[in-house]
Amino acid sequence: MSPQTCVLLVQLGTPDSPTVRDVRRYLFEFLNDPRVIDIPALLRAFLVNVIIVPFRAPKSAKVYQHLWTDKGSPLLLYTEEITELLQRELGNEYKVEFAMRYQNPSMEEVLGRIKKANYKKIIVLPLFPQYASATTGSAVEKVMKIISKWWVIPEVKFIGQFYNHPKFIEAFAERGRQYDHNSYDHVIFSYHGLPVSQVDKVYEDGKPCDDHDCETTLTEDNKHCYKATCYATTRLLAAKLGIPESRYTVSFQSRLDKKWLEPFSDDVIIKKAKEGAKKLLVFSPAFVADCLETTVEIGYEYQQLFTEHGGEKIQLVESLNAHPLWIEAMKALVLEK
Repeated sequence: MSPQTCVLLVQLGTPDSPTVRDVRRYLFEFLNDPRVIDIPALLRAFLVNVIIVPFRAPKSAKVYQHLWTDKGSPLLLYTEEITELLQRELGNEYKVEFAMRYQNPSMEEVLGRIKKANYKKIIVLPLFPQYASATTGSAVEKVMKIISKWWVIPEVKFIGQFYNHPKFIEAFAERGRQYDHNSYDHVIFSYHGLPVSQVDKVYEDGKPCDDHDCETTLTEDNKHCYKATCYATTRLLAAKLGIPESRYTVSFQSRLDKKWLEPFSDDVIIKKAKEGAKKLLVFSPAFVADCLETTVEIGYEYQQLFTEHGGEKIQLVESLNAHPLWIEAMKALVLEK
């Protein structure tokens, strides 16, 4: 019996290679997404295509060269691996596919294959624990845009944010248990940054994110606020691992300018070094697979920054990658749909 349900995993994407040409192509597609840079189209086109991409592509290519392995992009390799492992767990009643929101394998290619298979149901799982318009929102929009053009549209279900799913929290906590947090001077939970303007758009009451107590509470009003769910993720993980509030800081990395979510991770790291901290333990629970932002930005660039200001060791807690508990978590998310 052929599978009647297709599970589509959606990851952000990666250049096809660390060459300037392929990085430029990736950045062009990524940064021209109106959900990523949410400014008027003409201004975005000028900013991205005339200023950002031409100057950033050569620098980014050098960074990707640090990340690349003999087998290719770690993000692609981990996504291929979890697709195979989830397929084994779900069995023959399901077909598991994966696509990248940007670059390859493209959404158009993979959804074209899914269309030909004529499944009864499609379950879409964007691999972003906390909702953001630039990640989950963009992936869902792209899937809907492609499928809406099909003559026969099957039942389609989307799995939204899963930062608070018990199995996701347990999987990340298990990663953290490899390290004794008490042997570190401080623990940092570093999340990918977003422009403040994007989180402000979540609220229908017209008030900014700063007026919704997102650092301490999760309510019906802020349940889709990226900042609020990042803090909520941290509270769940800290409770699971027994890390008191006084021993950790939530911060945001990868900012482009000062109008992004604060505190900035690099500033926190410098501050801790100047205060005398020698060892920091860093989690990055916005990423389910190690990538440029974890391996290079935290593991290499922040390590250099910490050392320059008197620190000694930053220990990055590995992401979920292909951990068995992460496969269990994805299986649970799918079966609940």
